[in-house]
Amino acid sequence: MSSTRGSDQSQPARRITRTQTAGNLGETAFDSEVVPSSLSEIAPILRVANEVESSNPRVAYLCRFYAFEKAHRLDPTSSGRGVRQFKTALLQRLERENDPTLQGRVKKSDAREMQSFYQHYYKKYIQALTNAADKADRAQLTKAYQTANVLFEVLKAVNLTQSIEVDREILEAQDKVAEQTQILVPYNILPLDPDSANQAIMRYPEIQAAVYALRSTRGLPWPKDHKRKKDEDILDWLQEMFGFQKDNVANQREHLILLLANVHIRQFPDRQPKLDDHALTEVMKKLFKNYKKWCKYLDRKSSLWLPTIQQEVQQRKLLYMGLYLLIWGEAANLRFMPECLCYIYHHMAFELYGMLAGNVSPTTGENVKPAYGGEEESFLKKVVTPIYEVIRREAERTKRGKSKHSQWRNYDDLNEYFWSVDCFRLGWPMRADADFFCLPIEQLREKNGDNKPPAARDRWVGKVNFVEIRSFWHIFRSFDRMWSFFILCLQAMIIIAWNGSPSSIFTGDMFKKVLSVFITAAILKLGQAVLDVILSWKAHRSMSFHVKLRYILKVVSAAAWVIVLPVTYAYTWENPPGFAQTIRSWFGNTSNSPSLFILAVVIYLSPNMLAAILFLFPFVRRFLERSHYKIVMLMMWWSQPRLYVGRGMHESAFSLFKYTMFWVLLMITKLAFSYYIEIKPLVGPTKAVMSVRITHFQWHEFFPRAKNNIVVVIALWAPIILVYFMDSQIWYAIFSTLFGGIYGAFRRLGEIRTLGMLRSRFDSLPGAFNARLIPVDKSEGKKKGVFGFFSRGFGQPPSNKEKAAAKFAQLWNKIISSFREEDLISNKEMNLLLVPYWADRDLDEIQWPPFLLASKIPIALDMAKDSDSRDKELQKRIEADPYMSCAIRECYASFRSIIRFLVEGSREKKVIEDIFSKVDKRIEDGSLIKTYKMSALPTLYDHIVKLIKFLLENKQEERGQVVLCFQDMLETVTRDIMTEEEISSLVDSIHGGSGHDGMTLFDTHYQLFDQKKLDQLFASSGAIKFPITPVTEAWREKINRLYLLLTTKESAMDVPSNLEARRRISFFSNSLFMDMPVAPKVRNMLSFSVLTPYYTEEVLFSLKELEEPNEDGVSILFYLQKIFPDEWSNFLERMKQQSEEELKEFPELEEQLRLWASFRGQTLTRTVRGMMYYREALELQAFLDMAKHEDLMEGYKAIELNTEDNKEDRSLKVQCEAVADMKFTYVVSCQQYGIQKRSGEQRAQDILRLMTKYPSLRVAYIDEVEQRNEDRLKKLNGKVNYFSVLVRAVPKSSDSSDPVQNLDQEIYRIKLPGPAILGEGKPENQNHAIIFTRGEGLQTIDMNQDNYMEEALKMRNLLQEFLKKHDGVRYPTILGLREHIFTGSVSSLAWFMSNQEHSFVTIGQRLLANPLKVRFHYGHPDVFDRLFHLTRGGVCKASKVINLSEDIFAGFNSTLREGNVTHHEYIQVGKGRDVGLNQISMFEAKIANGNGEQTLSRDIYRLGHRFDFFRMLSCYFTTVGFYFNTLVTVLTVYVFLYGRLYLVLSGLEQGLSEQPAIRDNQSLQVALASQSFVQIGFLMALPMLMEIGLEKGFRTALSEFILMQLQLAPVFFTFSLGTKTHYYGRTLLHGGAKYRPTGRGFVVFHAKFAENYRLYSRSHFVKGIEMMILLLVYQIFGHTYRSPVAYVFITVSLWFMVGTWLFAPFLFNPSGFEWQKIVDDWTDWNKWINNRGGIGVPPEKSWESWWEEEQEHLQYSGKRGIIAEILLALRFFIYQYGLVYHLNITKKTQSFLVYGASWLVIVLILFVMKTVSVGRRKFSASYQLVFRLIKGLIFLTFVSILVTLIALPHMTIQDIIVCILAFMPTGWGMLLIAQALKPLVKKAGFWGSVRTLARGYEIVMGLLLFTPVAFLAWFPFVSEFQTRMLFNQAFSRGLQISRILGGHRKDRASRHKD
Repeated sequence: MSSTRGSDQSQPARRITRTQTAGNLGETAFDSEVVPSSLSEIAPILRVANEVESSNPRVAYLCRFYAFEKAHRLDPTSSGRGVRQFKTALLQRLERENDPTLQGRVKKSDAREMQSFYQHYYKKYIQALTNAADKADRAQLTKAYQTANVLFEVLKAVNLTQSIEVDREILEAQDKVAEQTQILVPYNILPLDPDSANQAIMRYPEIQAAVYALRSTRGLPWPKDHKRKKDEDILDWLQEMFGFQKDNVANQREHLILLLANVHIRQFPDRQPKLDDHALTEVMKKLFKNYKKWCKYLDRKSSLWLPTIQQEVQQRKLLYMGLYLLIWGEAANLRFMPECLCYIYHHMAFELYGMLAGNVSPTTGENVKPAYGGEEESFLKKVVTPIYEVIRREAERTKRGKSKHSQWRNYDDLNEYFWSVDCFRLGWPMRADADFFCLPIEQLREKNGDNKPPAARDRWVGKVNFVEIRSFWHIFRSFDRMWSFFILCLQAMIIIAWNGSPSSIFTGDMFKKVLSVFITAAILKLGQAVLDVILSWKAHRSMSFHVKLRYILKVVSAAAWVIVLPVTYAYTWENPPGFAQTIRSWFGNTSNSPSLFILAVVIYLSPNMLAAILFLFPFVRRFLERSHYKIVMLMMWWSQPRLYVGRGMHESAFSLFKYTMFWVLLMITKLAFSYYIEIKPLVGPTKAVMSVRITHFQWHEFFPRAKNNIVVVIALWAPIILVYFMDSQIWYAIFSTLFGGIYGAFRRLGEIRTLGMLRSRFDSLPGAFNARLIPVDKSEGKKKGVFGFFSRGFGQPPSNKEKAAAKFAQLWNKIISSFREEDLISNKEMNLLLVPYWADRDLDEIQWPPFLLASKIPIALDMAKDSDSRDKELQKRIEADPYMSCAIRECYASFRSIIRFLVEGSREKKVIEDIFSKVDKRIEDGSLIKTYKMSALPTLYDHIVKLIKFLLENKQEERGQVVLCFQDMLETVTRDIMTEEEISSLVDSIHGGSGHDGMTLFDTHYQLFDQKKLDQLFASSGAIKFPITPVTEAWREKINRLYLLLTTKESAMDVPSNLEARRRISFFSNSLFMDMPVAPKVRNMLSFSVLTPYYTEEVLFSLKELEEPNEDGVSILFYLQKIFPDEWSNFLERMKQQSEEELKEFPELEEQLRLWASFRGQTLTRTVRGMMYYREALELQAFLDMAKHEDLMEGYKAIELNTEDNKEDRSLKVQCEAVADMKFTYVVSCQQYGIQKRSGEQRAQDILRLMTKYPSLRVAYIDEVEQRNEDRLKKLNGKVNYFSVLVRAVPKSSDSSDPVQNLDQEIYRIKLPGPAILGEGKPENQNHAIIFTRGEGLQTIDMNQDNYMEEALKMRNLLQEFLKKHDGVRYPTILGLREHIFTGSVSSLAWFMSNQEHSFVTIGQRLLANPLKVRFHYGHPDVFDRLFHLTRGGVCKASKVINLSEDIFAGFNSTLREGNVTHHEYIQVGKGRDVGLNQISMFEAKIANGNGEQTLSRDIYRLGHRFDFFRMLSCYFTTVGFYFNTLVTVLTVYVFLYGRLYLVLSGLEQGLSEQPAIRDNQSLQVALASQSFVQIGFLMALPMLMEIGLEKGFRTALSEFILMQLQLAPVFFTFSLGTKTHYYGRTLLHGGAKYRPTGRGFVVFHAKFAENYRLYSRSHFVKGIEMMILLLVYQIFGHTYRSPVAYVFITVSLWFMVGTWLFAPFLFNPSGFEWQKIVDDWTDWNKWINNRGGIGVPPEKSWESWWEEEQEHLQYSGKRGIIAEILLALRFFIYQYGLVYHLNITKKTQSFLVYGASWLVIVLILFVMKTVSVGRRKFSASYQLVFRLIKGLIFLTFVSILVTLIALPHMTIQDIIVCILAFMPTGWGMLLIAQALKPLVKKAGFWGSVRTLARGYEIVMGLLLFTPVAFLAWFPFVSEFQTRMLFNQAFSRGLQISRILGGHRKDRASRHKD
């Protein structure tokens, strides 16, 4: 289709896009697909028109004409969207085509023409196909019937207009066609119509058994008016009774059959034909586990009643399963609410039981009918839609994610409504007035229009169980046990350090003091209880009485302890300290009794003791949590509220022991470090500070009499306490590195890292292949133990040995050829790596791939040539290299078999045989080297090579040369090599064979044969076979291999040379030695699907995109050619072209070029190719499983090559495909495909192209169709119907003569209750398509992933993990996989990012899964247990905003619902990441936003409370804790700097300068060192180093680490610290989290200055400048007293942070220091900052719009957020207060008036500015001169004041700088407060002034940043340096990046001239 223009315009607000207008629809492009949604019925007619166009244009014209008429009938007024344009375009085309087609008409009238064409079509296609012997392929028949049907429809219409009768025979034919069209509908995987019973997949006994079981409808009560169809089954009955949709039934029928068949065959590999009960029960158990648990939880009887009669049990089970799947398949958005589905199912299954039991309704006296039964779609309309409407209304209340979480119910709230028995109040049929359906009051008012509050009963339910409130308190509330632990430890450590040393802890007083921690604990408990009440307040409406009671009792009991413990404590002292004294004075000073306090503590601790005992016995705890006994429930109720999820999550005792040990070790280390390094050293100095008395202040001190310099103490301790809470994260990084490394080593990671290692272990590889990838035959005995493991594969009996070798060859070669197809290796490398496909029976040798044997023969020859005849050395040397002796043996054997094959003449044969037998004998007795003269071998070698060349060419005219060759060889052998006695015996043989008197022929000494006879040997016509016919593949392979072995001179040490190929081949080989489950046969493996959500990303690059240069003149294609030079040349070699220009001469190769580029980007094409490797792998493995011995020896390649001619091969291939179909489906959910198709977008065609290329690929999309009113006007009523649609490509017919039409074919169309996207886009997109997936595993793959052939071979092993209990407690529900980040080679940033990511997906997750047991799901290619998750809410959560990181919630959900997440290292999937700084920052912002939302979420709260203490720690430090600690790191810097600012400005620092505490404070240095550790990315670097070390060797790791430092990795990490902190903190305070599309292109373009400014000004620049001011003030005023070393140490890291936050974006910006670019950026920035904003002006165009948008989050923040913002802004007023007292003028006085005067100055300045701006508006036009005079006067006044100040009170330059430093922050603080109070400021009318002030600030900041950059850009070498640093990765690959960046316009220009 030529029209791509429409896709570029931005879409209108309504989502159905405009169909193109006539102008766009070119001649040929008037496609059947570009049809408005309201006219979709005419698309098939247009398709037929296109199909018959080539054979009969007039018929095509008539079809189009009929389509036009039909369109007019459907929508006469053209009210549908795009209908008018469509009709016009069609009409124009019809007018054009009428005359030309009329002339081409054969018959007299159109009607005759149509009839004759119809008959011709019927005969040619339908009859021919039906009469064909083997019921030709179904696809073709289906298509033929559909076409015939449409043709008949058109024929009828034409005959009507010309009033001609239709012939009888045509009518009869049409009846058959119509009937068949009904039966032969397009199908997905299983063709279930009667004619398809002979299809390969339907012949499998397991499928037949399942189909048969479903079709037993005996005893089902059908309705009276029901018309029976052929082959009806149970699901048809369910549809009839409950009103499900037809396509939903078809979809679930296939789903259920495949599920049952797969489970059945796994239980019974001996394939019994009847469906087995065990299989049924297994599927049932999985499907209904959650439902049964729900019934038990709510104390209801489950509705699954099984009949007593054994015969009916199976049918009943199938009915129950069918019903559940049908409900699930149509539930749309309700699928996110699993317990809501349980509720619906509970009632419907009960009705089902009632119908089957024949119950009679008491009211009507008739049999029971379902409450919502009967007509089509009734389930959707009456059950799904009402609940869906509730979800939709709640989603509307989010106001696009702007409103507070507490104001609307998300999916979780709606689902948790069904966790309480109250949900049964809904009733069945559901009451429309139930509280569940109620609107909140404000919405009711809008509806009713009056202000009457509704009845109390109908109130909005509100939040359920949990309220997500924006607050930092959540971190304390969710992980209160951890915080309490830290706080109590801190208190104890301070007490101990203050009063002595740890050794004296047990002395009386000290011990008593330490015991005060229990009082603190009680206070914290109270805080927690109060916090719980406050934060859950908004959910109180839905709470049950028990829960409310518990909250109240918790507060009361906590308060009681807070009183009891301090009182009893006070009475333990003889002479009480101050605190205790006070209490005693209140309660009377009676005698002391210490035992009371101890007793109180023991009682207080008793629950904790019980918890500790339960902690030690996890199985007891599991039992208690799951139990339903009242007494147990009461006990558990007090410990935590009873919840449906989060019960029984405990691990086995061994797992518990492992992670407990990990944390105990870590905590001991951390606490020891904190005590000895941070706390203890600080105690002395603190005491000293507290004893000094300061009287002289440098500012107006409000509390000059404050005791003990308390503020100084706070300033000293605050940063240290912050670090104390944060440094566990550092310790976690260290420990996780150690443990992760050890675990990795034990899992045998990195045993094969390099090609050298691979070579050295290659001989054990085939054994490993067969042990790992080939299923065990029952017949073969298994060897046990280590030796069995390695010897398996080649120590078997001969027949098996042959088989094993053949299987290894097929698998290995498949991998190597996939490398070639991906252009990772060249043809030559491929030949060197391949193993022979066709095992040569004559060779008794293992045939290694030539890359191991290359160059061995020429070397051996050299050695032989120099050796003397009796050289034992030679033999030793050859045997020392096993591959050399292999090569020699193989060459000899191969040469021998070739010669034997060629020689046919009897005499010649005799000579040859004789020579060979002699040589063989010598080899046997080991005397070969002794007896023969080796020095002549090279001549023989030359002759052999010559012969093989002739054999390769195989030309008739060279026969003579071949004969000479033979004679030369014979001569060399007999004359130069053999000894005389051997020759004499040879003579005898020839003599015997010649029949003459031999003695006359020979002269034994010299002339062996007389010349004439010699010429005759080999020369007679039948003596040798040449040329060879036919040349088989096997023969060609053999010759080629021998040629390679003989002639490859250079060693193949570096084959393959491509780095990616090396990495993949070594990882794969290594993984075979890891521990993985044994492979099952493909038929017995678990089936699985892959699901990829796709929106509008790239599918396939178009040529235009590839060739269009960016602003630097670099095109994507040029860039890729430079980055992957070797792959580009391999590609050209594969295409057999020399250059890009030659390629473009052939249109079919252009397509290949687009593919080549797309496979190197992050495109859908790449992902689909990767995932379809699974299918290829399964087909190959199925072949290896099923093939008989002969087929195996022929090889898979053989059945791939000759599918056409050989029936047997064909059936084998079809069988392999059928098995693959049963086991694997791939669904890509292209949400917008329907819209893209209708508007003729290029993307839709590219997706279609993918479907055509991979026939088993399915695409699901959401279709939007305008609905028509059924009245006579046929007006559209503007309503849109939504459908989930599944399509596939129209299957290819095997008859290749048909014109190929790329079309898709609809399989299922399931109506939805409304728009599918209510929550976050990606999860909703996945959810709508999940009903089309099949199988027991589901792998979720994102759009930026890739897969490899060799990894796909291991998938069936991986799926077996689902059948193993990994911790002895439960089966895994999510299998984690490792990833390889493939974008690391683009730039240094991409490299840092990929290293960081790689260490997380390997070492990080390895540790999370085991021992810590807290791995969740991180949006990686994990495999879900599909049945587990589809009954528990799907593979992600979708509520708007709160589930922004939708993936991790799947992991939370799985864990809370007793799942188990594991991680496996032996299989990997590729993944792309972002590559430019801006993209990376946006990605990190998204993740930080997501973590902020997680902190508020119920999932984290539940995990924090339901995990045991140590698992809770793991959970905290690996999810939200990591981000919180990052925030604390930055906070530490702020606290430190503001503390110092206070000390310096108040003059306390000078007063205390004598104190060592201030001078060199070691604790502070340690604390700040810890902070800078985190800051420079040390936490990231450690695991990274360890993982690289494990996988590539520690030397590599070290060099890579040093390289990263040189490329400024610390700058990158410090910068990303700022990103994380800013977005995480802001999300927690104000919200504003949103999905940020990062656009994963190739980023080598320069980002403009204004763009960087917009992105980073709030997150980095403002904070950087604030720190800079702090450091400057400290620099100016705090310089008289400081030890230099500490100062340098502390401030360097802070200055580094400032510099990084201000300048990193420019440093990492490609060509950021090029003068020309700088100039352009400056003009662009000026334009941006001065543009007026307003409605519709985007933020990129104007500063005003951006500024308004940047503070938008404050409007939705709520009171708490605003107050927090104002409080934070107050810090900017400190500067002015402190600094005005430090001016030269005010040195003498500390009066408060000085501060007042400074405010006067500010007010004056602002007043003047305001006057000028008002004056400009009012006077500048009329009183221009006056206005100018006034401005001049103001200026003069200002100058004179300044002069006066300098002259009289001696104001200095420093004073001016200090004034600026004092007043700038004040202005900024005022701005922040004004923004927070925007509504008030607007009312007061000051908003304009605020905006002006803000613009002034932005301009100043812009200048501050721009000046240094511009200054550096003056020097050309800076730009060079930057390029070198940014693109070092690429440089090391020989890349001329300077050329890439500098553009290569010259070449382009010259090329265009040509």
